[in-house]
Amino acid sequence: MKDEDVEPFFATLKAANPMPRSELEYSTVFELLVAVLLSAQATDAGVNKATRRLFHVANTPQRILALGLAGVEDYIKTIGLYRTKAKHLMETCRILVEQHGGQVPRDRAALEALPGVGRKTANVVLNVAFGEDAMAVDTHIFRVSNRTGLAPGRNPLEVEQRLMERVPPAYRTDAHHWLILHGRYVCVARLPKCWQCAVAPFCDYQPKTPPPALRA
Repeated sequence: MKDEDVEPFFATLKAANPMPRSELEYSTVFELLVAVLLSAQATDAGVNKATRRLFHVANTPQRILALGLAGVEDYIKTIGLYRTKAKHLMETCRILVEQHGGQVPRDRAALEALPGVGRKTANVVLNVAFGEDAMAVDTHIFRVSNRTGLAPGRNPLEVEQRLMERVPPAYRTDAHHWLILHGRYVCVARLPKCWQCAVAPFCDYQPKTPPPALRA
């Protein structure tokens, strides 16, 4: 993607969705942290189904700890890797209570020190909850960044660093959401829907996928 195409690329995404939001359901910073922690190798819809039940009875670190490991597992057992995630969540809650007064820290190092919280999860919390210019690179963003030529990289960290270099400051806060949603619904993994893509004119991907009627 040419440098002169980056701004109109994001301007087009913004025009279509001026106020993008995460598809994970949450009402507090802690609920967001829990939802993202549980979302690894799981769909947002699947996570939302589980957290609706969990947050109804326990939506603070103290209440999660009071449930106990078996109790947490029972609420999230529909999510993949739920036993490991339950252990991470319990330990994360313990650290939040003992070291952070039950609050989610606004600090990358402190976030990444929490069990089950890697760089991607920390970036989501910093960006979505605290409005910082952080770029969480999941499988959708990695694919879109490489396929379009926006921010090619061999691994998520390279893509993240390239995105922070190329995304204009005015779009950085919401770029994470735009790219995820674009990858989830348009620039999909198997067969990108180029025929209905508003940013196709700025994309390096060739050949563009033709409409279904022309692929027969």
